[in-house]
Amino acid sequence: MVLNRQTLAIATGAVFFLVLPGLAGLAEEPYLVTLFSRILIYALAAVSLDLMLGFGGMVSLGHAAFFGIGAYAVCIFSFHGFEGTPILSWPFQLDGNQSGLVLWPAAVLLSGAAAAVIGALSLRTTGMHFIMITLAFAQMLYYFFVSLEAYGGDDGISLFSRNTLPGIDLGNDIQFYYLCLATLAVFLFFFNRLIHSRFGMVIRGSKENERRMKSLGFPTFRYRLACFIIAGAGAGLAGALIANQTEYVSPGLMHWTRSGEILVMVLLGGMGTLFGPVLGAATLLLLEELLSIYTEHWMIFLGPFLVLVVLFARRGLYGMIAGSSGDHD
Repeated sequence: MVLNRQTLAIATGAVFFLVLPGLAGLAEEPYLVTLFSRILIYALAAVSLDLMLGFGGMVSLGHAAFFGIGAYAVCIFSFHGFEGTPILSWPFQLDGNQSGLVLWPAAVLLSGAAAAVIGALSLRTTGMHFIMITLAFAQMLYYFFVSLEAYGGDDGISLFSRNTLPGIDLGNDIQFYYLCLATLAVFLFFFNRLIHSRFGMVIRGSKENERRMKSLGFPTFRYRLACFIIAGAGAGLAGALIANQTEYVSPGLMHWTRSGEILVMVLLGGMGTLFGPVLGAATLLLLEELLSIYTEHWMIFLGPFLVLVVLFARRGLYGMIAGSSGDHD
């Protein structure tokens, strides 16, 4: 029965996202395509956080740092590609570019590299110390990008146009929407396979009892670091997509409050349920969109709603809808 409810919930969500551009066209509300593109992008960021939070037990308040790095990588490379100027001229020349085939892997690699450095240092601690160190690193990066006057500083930097991909017009909102949907689907498939592999079993075992996993001979630090890097790389890809969607990037993307928003998405949807963060991202952003019509203080209404979800839906909204009782889908 549980399996049937989960399958029905996933299938319903998949069909909804597939037909949404058509529904938006019928309703003559093209803005919905843009809104749900944003939801899909933040869902990707939330899923990547859930990998290390829900399955690895690593509570991070710095996940937006990797989100911002991916976005800035795209904007900086695109800026220099448009201007025809090199990003670096010494010790080697690094030119700008506007191709998504180059920029998006670069965003993933740079975010993953930053996650490797931050994770290698942060994972030497646990509990509150880990949370505070990830927060500190994120704020350091935030102020670093604020200080980059060449790229707009606190005002941010605009993308002259969306990146290019062979056979796809990213300037077309519907094509861009389906690209975001396909990217999220691929990552959900990848993460699902990952958590059901030996790697995922070690990560989940380390969350429950790291000392016992060590006694069994597993190098838990390396496994947890790999999980941290994969999550950071996933957030970097989401950052590359958000840069193209908004055609604008500012240091606010990596502020600790953005990390908090992504964390709330995971909590709302349900930790340890890969599809839960997708529902959480949709719920939070739709609530923001609807409530902000009536008041700029929409967070006042979000607080009680989040408390009710935590109290009465311990597995999150997805667990309540799909009847999920385990730690994975």
